[in-house]
Amino acid sequence: MTRWLPDWPIRVVVSVRDFVDRVANSSPARLALIVFALVILAFTLTLSLPAAARDGEATAFHDALFTAVSAVCVTGLTTVSTALHWSFFGQLVILIGIFVGGLGILTLASLMSLMVSKRLGVRGKLIAQEALSAGRLGEVGTLLRIVISTSVAIELVLALALVPRFLILGEPPPQAIWHSVFYAISSFNNAGFTPHSDGVVPYEADLWILTPLMVGGFIGSLGFPVLMVLLATGFRFKKWTLHAKLTVQVSLMLLVAGALLWGAMEWTNPATIGGMSVGDKITHSVFASVMPRSLGFNLVDMNALHSPTMLLTDALMFVGGGSASTAGGIKVTTLAVMFLAIVAEARGDNDVKIHGRTIPQGTMRVAISVIVMGATFVMVACGLLLAISGQSLDRVLFETISAFATVGLSTGLSGELPPSGKYILCAMMFFGRVGSITLASALALRQRRQLYHYPEERPIIG
Repeated sequence: MTRWLPDWPIRVVVSVRDFVDRVANSSPARLALIVFALVILAFTLTLSLPAAARDGEATAFHDALFTAVSAVCVTGLTTVSTALHWSFFGQLVILIGIFVGGLGILTLASLMSLMVSKRLGVRGKLIAQEALSAGRLGEVGTLLRIVISTSVAIELVLALALVPRFLILGEPPPQAIWHSVFYAISSFNNAGFTPHSDGVVPYEADLWILTPLMVGGFIGSLGFPVLMVLLATGFRFKKWTLHAKLTVQVSLMLLVAGALLWGAMEWTNPATIGGMSVGDKITHSVFASVMPRSLGFNLVDMNALHSPTMLLTDALMFVGGGSASTAGGIKVTTLAVMFLAIVAEARGDNDVKIHGRTIPQGTMRVAISVIVMGATFVMVACGLLLAISGQSLDRVLFETISAFATVGLSTGLSGELPPSGKYILCAMMFFGRVGSITLASALALRQRRQLYHYPEERPIIG
């Protein structure tokens, strides 16, 4: 009887496997792009279902797409209220999208390759190695399991820390558990989605809620390569990798500097923290400095910020968090490498050195490429949105950088834009999460091999 069964399912599986192998062989980054786009499409179609909306009607495609991109790209920008528009099913879909996106685009591609081929081969390991900065190929399979288990463990701890507080505030146990799990996943993955219609504003003085959110977001912004080092070596700084040292140091420096500057700029602003006590002002300042890591929760109206404060937030958002993390932006190590290169040039040093290590020239070229491509994406999108919306530059620039850096802080512009403007922000969130270098390598047809070297000649700079 079995010989009469159709063999087309087997042929389809073999064809898909061969396609994945071909794409992974030519460019793992291109495979990651394809997988990421397919995942977004699947969540878009799911959110378009009537069951996903609270009113039982199908959500407009541009709003469903925007929400799906924002969730999978762990951004947090919204065009409709997460608490009011989406049903429990819709919110659950969003939460799953956040968790999947938080695992990382290249890790996701590795898992798809694993599912298709039934084994994690060399190509799949190379994909994951690039995503996690793994040292040896043999470690990648273990790292993938550690990534998932670590994410779940941290999110579980955050949820357990939040449940008692929501119960004390009078929420029924099922609702308290749901809100705690939602905030735990959203904070660790730096997503910025909230199940409350007013966000976290009602808890602006509640450190029991704000502290887990800040800690979860900061840990998530460090990146899995740093977390792996911390798990293996603890707080023995000398045994950390250079990447871990730079990520932690620069993240803490930006956190402290951001809190001091934000607090100083808004200290007397009556529309934000001017009328608060000193303790509440300090809490708001620290919270506002952590949020641009890519977390995206807000305690004050972004439109009420002074222009210098908004510009400071733009800069912090553009930098973002650590590489191979749930955060976006150009990454703190990129900023560190460029700063060290400037210092070395000012001193007249031939090498860029830090912590007893020399940073390769190729790393500095990558850093320059990331910064220039990121700034170019922001400039082009900002120009288009200015033409479409007619809004002021500070609002448009803020929203554009927030989308590119997958932060989620908003002036409310996302919901005011026509569909064409929402599509532009969708593209920015996708580019920002994929990463400019990954995008460039994915679009390249092949890696060029240079068989000759021209004579050197130095042009005049400056």
